[in-house]
Amino acid sequence: MDALKKILVARLAPPEVLEKLKAHFDVDYHDGELPLTAEALRGRLQGKAGAYITGTERITPELLDACPALRAICTMSVGYNHIDLAACTARRVLVTNTPDVLTETTADLGFALLMATARRMGEGERLLRDGGWKSWRWDFLAGAEVHGTTLGILGMGRIGQAIARRGRFGFGMQVAYHNRSRLPAEAEGELGARYLSKEALLREADHLVLVLPYSAESHHCIAAAELALMKPTATLVNIARGGIVDEHALAAALRERRIAAAGLDVFEGEPQVNPELLALPNAVLTPHIGSATMPTRIAMATLAADNLIAALTGAPPPTPLNPEILPL
Repeated sequence: MDALKKILVARLAPPEVLEKLKAHFDVDYHDGELPLTAEALRGRLQGKAGAYITGTERITPELLDACPALRAICTMSVGYNHIDLAACTARRVLVTNTPDVLTETTADLGFALLMATARRMGEGERLLRDGGWKSWRWDFLAGAEVHGTTLGILGMGRIGQAIARRGRFGFGMQVAYHNRSRLPAEAEGELGARYLSKEALLREADHLVLVLPYSAESHHCIAAAELALMKPTATLVNIARGGIVDEHALAAALRERRIAAAGLDVFEGEPQVNPELLALPNAVLTPHIGSATMPTRIAMATLAADNLIAALTGAPPPTPLNPEILPL
């Protein structure tokens, strides 16, 4: 088969998606449970025109220079901080991601974490399983109210707005937010959302949800100084990216009860988790499962495949990140 039709599928993929790709390409498939090492990834990409990857494969300038045949990199994720987009654009390598299809599912998980964190469900389950539930008292595992409280959202994109809808219409919460750009007045009205400065949001929120994209500017944008502004009764939920939160500062704030609790689905060194967080009873931790429903994961995988097929067959890819280089 023509070398231009060779691709690498770098992680496990749904069988139907793999078959779809095989109908168009000569597929090199990595079906191992663990991601390829950087060296192995570079080796497997030799002579490949396209790559189907996930958030675990890092695409660096050095890798791109070593794999000059690459024309398209399609990631089965919304976030793309694992890809050097500027380097890809400079080398005329198309990059695509999978927005929109996981918005509602991720918002569901975010709100589930908010509920579990506020109502101390992680502590309660551990206590019960460990045989520690012996009696009842008036303050037994008493947590925070959710209904009627102030929901703070840092990052008001698609997922942030979906969380706002759940809070306002499902739980009668007062919605406040901060974003790089303010929403149109009509959107604010529909969500009942107030725009605040970041500092005011931190001070006012009873439950703060982080949904902003990761970048150099957002790295550790929640650190000791920001945590010090929050209410001691407040909770924090992160479903964005781990590097947004300074985990050492967060662990200290939780340990010293300067905030009440945190729910985290993402971690700076994942899949490794900061041992300080693992030791805390007031931290609810999940292994990056924001999009983890079968329909959503299949939709993400299908969109990544559709992007790759389009890119390498001359059709417009559905969700390009650097469309200025098209056509390839």
